[in-house]
Amino acid sequence: MNSSWYIYALGFVAQGLFSARILVQWLMSEKRKEVVNPTIFWVLSLVASIVYFVYAYLRNDFSIMLGLFISYFIYIWNMGMKGVWKKLPDAARITTVSLLVALPFVAVSVLFLRDPSAAVDTLFKNELIPGWMIVMGTVGQLVFTVRFIYQFLYSRKRNESLLPVGFWIIGIIGATILVTYGALRHDWVLLVGQAFGWVTYVRNLMIWNKSHRAS
Repeated sequence: MNSSWYIYALGFVAQGLFSARILVQWLMSEKRKEVVNPTIFWVLSLVASIVYFVYAYLRNDFSIMLGLFISYFIYIWNMGMKGVWKKLPDAARITTVSLLVALPFVAVSVLFLRDPSAAVDTLFKNELIPGWMIVMGTVGQLVFTVRFIYQFLYSRKRNESLLPVGFWIIGIIGATILVTYGALRHDWVLLVGQAFGWVTYVRNLMIWNKSHRAS
């Protein structure tokens, strides 16, 4: 397991961006007395996911890479629903979205095409990570990612980018698993980031309950 300082610095930058997105969303929700869904939440999510994918790759952590790969495209979709892409000229919009969509596929292709057997061994057969721990991390990341799939389906049905109550409930479950996984892996980047997230998910759930009781 490579523990070079620059890898951890990269991870903390990514987690800092993830934490910033939820912090801004949380503070705006506290001010409005209801759960809000600001555009900056999705912009920071997209930037953070790119940085965190690099960190997960350098840490040989397939569990995190898989979850990021799924949620990445949902971030792009939500930014579209928020009108971010419409603000760009046609040529710039098409080029930017195309490059963003292609980016993870190119990264994975380079990883596996360069040395397929080594990539599989590194990501799926890492001797430094017990099999049960890989399963635990993958399950936690998938549960955590399901919140964005749920958010996407919920929002798509209503043709509007929203953060429904189920998003926070699923997030609490996933974050609990990932906090445990991060502690077992001695991954302070994951542990600190998910612990902070867990608190804000609980608080958003409280705000949602309070606003719906008042309405």
